[in-house]
Amino acid sequence: MLADRQGRTIDYLRLSLTPACPMRCLYCRPQILNDTGGLPIMSAAQIESMVRHLVQQWGIYKVRLTGGEPTTRPDLREIVERLSGISGLRDLAITTNGLTLVRDIADLARAGLQRVNISLDSLRTEVFERMTGVRGLDRVVAGIHAAMEAGLRQVRLNCVVLAGENDDELGELVQFASERGLEIRFIELMPMGPLADQWTRHYVPEKLMRSRLEQIGREWQQLPQGHDSARRYRVPLTNGRVVVIGFITPMSCDFCVSCNRLRITASGEVYPCLMDQPRGNVYSAVDPEFDGAELDRRLQQALDNKAPLHPATGFTPMTILGG
Repeated sequence: MLADRQGRTIDYLRLSLTPACPMRCLYCRPQILNDTGGLPIMSAAQIESMVRHLVQQWGIYKVRLTGGEPTTRPDLREIVERLSGISGLRDLAITTNGLTLVRDIADLARAGLQRVNISLDSLRTEVFERMTGVRGLDRVVAGIHAAMEAGLRQVRLNCVVLAGENDDELGELVQFASERGLEIRFIELMPMGPLADQWTRHYVPEKLMRSRLEQIGREWQQLPQGHDSARRYRVPLTNGRVVVIGFITPMSCDFCVSCNRLRITASGEVYPCLMDQPRGNVYSAVDPEFDGAELDRRLQQALDNKAPLHPATGFTPMTILGG
């Protein structure tokens, strides 16, 4: 098993396929960033070789494909199909903004995709457009419904909460999720990316989010967390429905001690921690041909620099790493 110097086992790979994304989310993406800056990116075949090695040699069992926006990769279906065929890979998921899911999700499900997380920061058209920089709420909602019909194992909603933007509609978002039988997770803003300098003004801690939701249901049953970044609760609502609500709390209650994640970008940069700097690059281990020993060496060097706790502020725009 891969492990860092703190003895944390690494068995979860978050693979960013591209920094490209049609959205301009307030908390995520600088206006000028839409490509890899001229760096080469891994092909579908190179991604398969790397992931196969990590699964079969080191016990990685879970892979999440992120971005930017992974559906902007024209070879996404091929990537999913290649990875879904790897013996030992038990969990294959993507995180997406949902804009093209009506077009893409059925094909991705047939290729072997198992789970999808869809970003939904607001149900109000004006707020959605202000937070994401695009007109697309109807498309995202349609994409959520398409994902529900695609036969996936799980569909979840993610919401980054910003004070003064969407923090007054958490109840509406929970009701939306409950009506569709979906889990929803609220995410604390981290001091990184475009809002890093304004973090204190926009940050909403879990405690405040919970207080905004007290009126929808009071019997919150906490679910086992394990390595999940979210603290999750089963909540019977006052309208009779039951919903699972999660809170991802990197700032108010970090989960560093149980972190099992490794992040690799499309151009091969390795991030042992979301908020840290890159600690090496593995592209030379997959191009011009795959070299498992070189990959192992570079990954272990990176993991040796995985800190016990995340830094106070992040260094890299979220669109590079996909959260």
